Amino acid sequence: MKLVLLFTTALIALPLVASDPERLGRGERDPAVAGDIVPVATIARMGGRSAVLPDAMPSKIFLLSPAHVGGKRASQLTSANASFEAALLYRSRDGVPIAAAFAFMSALYFRGKIAYAAHFARPSTRFGGRGIYVIAPGFGLVSPDWCITEERMSVLRRTSVDLRETTYTKPLEREAEAVASRLDTNAQVILLGSVASGKYVDVLLPIFGNRLRFPGAFAGLGDMSRGGLMLRAVRENRELEYTTLDARRHRAPGQSGKMPALSGSDER
Repeated sequence: MKLVLLFTTALIALPLVASDPERLGRGERDPAVAGDIVPVATIARMGGRSAVLPDAMPSKIFLLSPAHVGGKRASQLTSANASFEAALLYRSRDGVPIAAAFAFMSALYFRGKIAYAAHFARPSTRFGGRGIYVIAPGFGLVSPDWCITEERMSVLRRTSVDLRETTYTKPLEREAEAVASRLDTNAQVILLGSVASGKYVDVLLPIFGNRLRFPGAFAGLGDMSRGGLMLRAVRENRELEYTTLDARRHRAPGQSGKMPALSGSDER
């Protein structure tokens, strides 16, 4: 089976990924602090679609939590004086792909999520749909090539990821239900984001049920460690193990919060 992994390959070629993920996972400074950190053109060509699989194999899709749009790196992206590609696209009529924007804002963590999802997603050809969705507050679930314009950024910034806010919950429920309606019964829906609180789980679990999973190794890890873990998993083609939402989601007593050793099969 020929796999379409152009997006992942482009991400792996980035200087940050070529660095030691374990060093970055320990919280040391991210060397890629400016400029483009995701190949924007590649995202646009890929359109969020991952490897095609035979209908006999269960599909696997990924839901990626959003980046913080109110921080310093978000201000850099939206600055009128910024001259790197993602910032120029943001100020253009069409906008910048959300995967490129969030990868810049969130750095290692979102970069790890998008690279991992592109590498291991298995969208179903029978039921259609994409293999990767990004949670966009105020809009629900969008594809990685969905573009952020200045108008959409205003919506993202004023929409709190808060279960009490219907401007957040209603679009997410609507889009999640649309995705769920296209999934086969034995599909897996992997949430790459926080599961310790209910801000994503309480909306998604009633819709996807026991199909909703998360990487068990995430429990108790910080964002940098999670990002480094996912990048290393892609580099070694060693998929993480997933567990249901009734498993432990917090750090166990004595757990360091640092990136653990990888385990699991070499098979996709």
